[in-house]
Amino acid sequence: MFRKILIANRGEIALRILCACRELGIQTVAVYSEADRNSLHVRFADEAVCIGPPRSGDSYLNIPHVISAAEITNVDAIHPGYGFLSENANFAEVCEASHITFIGPSADVIRLMGEKDRARREMAEAGVPIIPGSPGVVLDEESARKLADEIGYPLMIKAAEGGGGRGMRIVRESGELASAFQTASAEAQQAFGSPSVYLEKLIENPRHIEFQVLGDKHGNVMHVRERECTIQRRHQKLLEESPSPVLNAEQRERVGAQVVAALKKVGYSNAGTVEFLREASGHLYFIEMNTRIQVEHPVTEWISGIDLIKAQIRLAAGEELADVVGAVEFRGHAIECRINAEDPETFTPSAGRITAFSVPGGPGIRVDTAAHTDAVIPPYYDSLIAKLTAYGKERSEAIARMRRALDQFVVEGIKTTIPLHRRILMDHDFLMGRFDTHFLERYMTVAAK
Repeated sequence: MFRKILIANRGEIALRILCACRELGIQTVAVYSEADRNSLHVRFADEAVCIGPPRSGDSYLNIPHVISAAEITNVDAIHPGYGFLSENANFAEVCEASHITFIGPSADVIRLMGEKDRARREMAEAGVPIIPGSPGVVLDEESARKLADEIGYPLMIKAAEGGGGRGMRIVRESGELASAFQTASAEAQQAFGSPSVYLEKLIENPRHIEFQVLGDKHGNVMHVRERECTIQRRHQKLLEESPSPVLNAEQRERVGAQVVAALKKVGYSNAGTVEFLREASGHLYFIEMNTRIQVEHPVTEWISGIDLIKAQIRLAAGEELADVVGAVEFRGHAIECRINAEDPETFTPSAGRITAFSVPGGPGIRVDTAAHTDAVIPPYYDSLIAKLTAYGKERSEAIARMRRALDQFVVEGIKTTIPLHRRILMDHDFLMGRFDTHFLERYMTVAAK
């Protein structure tokens, strides 16, 4: 087992990793920007190193600064959390060259799954259904037009080396193609350093479902069931749950087996998530893979009993999957609400000082956060300040507990998405499990009238 781990992240996920390390008897090193000098992960770590100014490009994304911090503190491994450098193949390679274990898959696998067209080909060859689209990167508008005529409209233009809604445009007719192609390419270049895009058939009114996977360094892979991540705003998830209200046991096992076979083929190790769109007919289509832990991992921990962060660490240290997870028995239902520092009506970021902060408790409630009274929420990073999860024997009990917890969650001094989550959990269509990725925009439009 590792002696000392550097946590290359901030906020709630840095604190979550620190807790897992503490329970495993592993020393921790926190890195932080000048804006996070007084953060809880800095206070609770065994050592802490400032790696730069507030902006992430000068600190949390600065590979030389992170590696320098790792070398001067003599760590064995680096846990990247999610975001920042977690899916950066170059960073994983630098870690390896520096004789530091990167807690995640190999650089080659990160690069493979990060190139969306290659990932699609790998999944298709392994029998995983993919959305009809271009066979690879589309190099110019003329090629895009020919492929679009073959695929048919409406379609999506998507960045080949990124995600999160950036470098993505919907094209409903041929006259929109040229402008959308140029815009998506330019946005992909700005966001991901590459203008490469590919085309994909648009699945209208889909649901977003993802499978959690774990793999070891000995060729063993398993899936830890699925999560429903359909409630989104501009491709950013707001509420997640597990299991999905619409997936049946047969489909879960069939698609899960396909995912496991595909990841064994590419030699996947550590934690990851394989993401699908589900069309109205019920068919699932692969869209991408995230080669890291997800924000919403607590709902899977609730229903499986697996500590996914500890599992990541143990798998990176070379332990076998069966020893890490033991006998898994899936139980109950879990829901997560992302509590963001945003205006719940306009979604405008709400940076500032928290003047009062009190988290809910009681049966079936968990709060992952690094916020507290007098904490300052800086404007430089993601707006997530807490993850509230609720567990119940069934979906209705999880919803009831989440409602109670939202009513007891106090955050003053800044605006948060708590009021929005309260309204969503009272919505009839949500309660009946009838929603798609456009649920929130329709809901907000109705609410505004």
